[in-house]
Amino acid sequence: MFKKIKAWAKNLKRQIFILYYACKDHRVPWYAKVFAASIVAYAFSPIDLIPDFIPILGYLDEVILLPLGIMLALKMIRKDVLSDCEVKAEELMRNGKPKNWKGALIIILIWVVITVWAIMKIYPHFS
Repeated sequence: MFKKIKAWAKNLKRQIFILYYACKDHRVPWYAKVFAASIVAYAFSPIDLIPDFIPILGYLDEVILLPLGIMLALKMIRKDVLSDCEVKAEELMRNGKPKNWKGALIIILIWVVITVWAIMKIYPHFS
C-alpha cells in the first residue's frame, strides 16, 4: 500500500511539473495558463486552503482538490503541448526542482496582503 501511495505522489508531482512548463508555453491559451499557474502556485505554496492540523479535512485539498485541479488543467491543454511539457518535466525530475525565487516572492506577497486585509477587516481599529 505504501508503494502505491508513493507512486501516486510521484505522479502528482510529475503532473505539477508538466503544468509548470505548460504555463510557459506560448501555445497554451491564456485561460488555461491562468488556471494552471494557480494550481502550480497552490501546490508549491506552504499555505493550504484547509489547514493540515484540522483532522481528516486538513488533507482534503492534497488528496481531492489538488488532483481535481490538475486533472481539469491538463484537459484544457492540447495533447501535443502536453507531450512536449512531459518531456521537460521528466528531465526536470531527473535533474532537480527549479528554483524560482521571483515566483515564491510573489506568492508570499499575495499571502501577506490577504493577511493584512483580513486583520484590518477583523480589527478595524488598527487601520
